[in-house]
Amino acid sequence: MTGPVLLYDGLCGFCDGAVQWILAHDRRGEIRFAALQGDSGQAVVAEHPELRGVDSLILLDESGRVRVRSDAALAVATAMGGVWRLFAVFRAVPRPLRDALYDAFARNRYRWFGRREACRVPSAGERERFLG
Repeated sequence: MTGPVLLYDGLCGFCDGAVQWILAHDRRGEIRFAALQGDSGQAVVAEHPELRGVDSLILLDESGRVRVRSDAALAVATAMGGVWRLFAVFRAVPRPLRDALYDAFARNRYRWFGRREACRVPSAGERERFLG
């Protein structure tokens, strides 16, 4: 299976909900997932030292390019295709502003959406899209 890999905080309630939403709306089924706390997530961070300290959203595309924060969120929308590609219009907003808004949300995500004790185990039908 090929396609972008979304690395996410597997303990974050919002991040888990976002993964569930993407699973339901990614018609092509190309986006794969790995929790940052898992072996695959840790391996990507080890390969890309610049990612140390990134704790919420990383997108690794097919070419090996890494995107973080608001760039990663916009790349996910683009990868999903269809109407979701319209979110690319937000690339016109300067990245420092987009990332400041993203960071403010990320700082409060546990308070607003809760923190899990362990990463959710994917269902049998979802397993092929999750890396270990």
